[in-house]
Amino acid sequence: MKQYHLGIEATLEIIGGKWKALIICLLMLSDKMRTSELQRNIQGISQKVLIQQLRELEQDGLVSRYVYQQMPPKVEYSLTEYGRTANTIIEMMCAWGTENIYIRQQQGEDIELLDNELTQDFKYTI
Repeated sequence: MKQYHLGIEATLEIIGGKWKALIICLLMLSDKMRTSELQRNIQGISQKVLIQQLRELEQDGLVSRYVYQQMPPKVEYSLTEYGRTANTIIEMMCAWGTENIYIRQQQGEDIELLDNELTQDFKYTI
């Protein structure tokens, strides 16, 4: 039997790491995306790592994968109903990150939040 000391351990097991929250965020904003679209919107991720992260999210029931029967193959990813339950925590992470950038700017750090057309749909409130 798997045991956790805190609920956050179970959360981080599923959406922790460098890329998974970003993938979930992008799928929340775009409904469904192809692998190439996700890779274009996530700076620094390799195709191999992206596919691995998508497969893990699929195994955990957060992401669904739809394969079109055509040549060349076309695959689209979307959030499952269960995956959409992560919406609140992802929005809070985005809001905290935005506020954190603002605080660091006020402290003199040379840092900037790039204006991304996908993230304009998020309403940041703290």
